[in-house]
Amino acid sequence: MSNQRSPNSAIRAVLWDFGGVFTTSPFTAFTRYEEAHGLPKDFIRTINATNPDGNAWALMERNDVTREEFGDLFEAESKAAGHAVNGRDILPLLSGELQPEMVTALSIVAKSYKTACLTNNMRTGHGPSMSGDPDKAARIAKVMDIFEHVVESSRAGVRKPEPRFYEIACEMLEIQPSEAVFLDDLGVNLKPARAMGMTTIKVVGPDQAIGDLEAILGMPLR
Repeated sequence: MSNQRSPNSAIRAVLWDFGGVFTTSPFTAFTRYEEAHGLPKDFIRTINATNPDGNAWALMERNDVTREEFGDLFEAESKAAGHAVNGRDILPLLSGELQPEMVTALSIVAKSYKTACLTNNMRTGHGPSMSGDPDKAARIAKVMDIFEHVVESSRAGVRKPEPRFYEIACEMLEIQPSEAVFLDDLGVNLKPARAMGMTTIKVVGPDQAIGDLEAILGMPLR
């Protein structure tokens, strides 16, 4: 008889962010860009966090503006903050490298639980990963195929941390929020999910995230 513990029966679904969870964080790429262009540390993140529901970043993730309009709006916002940066230069930084241990964990979880990817993204590049590299996009597409559902802000017209975004995922999976675990690398995205009743995990790195999820589900994921 296997020593594996039974999955947690109180949980029926595991919801996952994509960038910064299955791929390396775009924040690392932002930092490299800032260093290369003589920008203050965390300058890009500061622009994205200013007027977060109505800035260029939010409009792009809800598909309310085109790629070109985003570039100009982001440039105006960054110029007002002291350093003009065209948003079109930032978009290629969004697609990180896949973290295989997270993909393995997803594959194991998907055998016992409902799964969905909840991603704030932009209609740029190839697919939900926003990759400009077709080969990388193809690899990421194989990961996307594992999920039962994928909720994209650019298609849904709402984005994390708007509560409606999480409600859409729960409706698709036919679950209550209290029956879900949600993993994201941003605390601001976890807060509304937790308020709705979800169990949340802030992803700092693969080992930590997988360990936390193993503890909640009661099953090995490596």
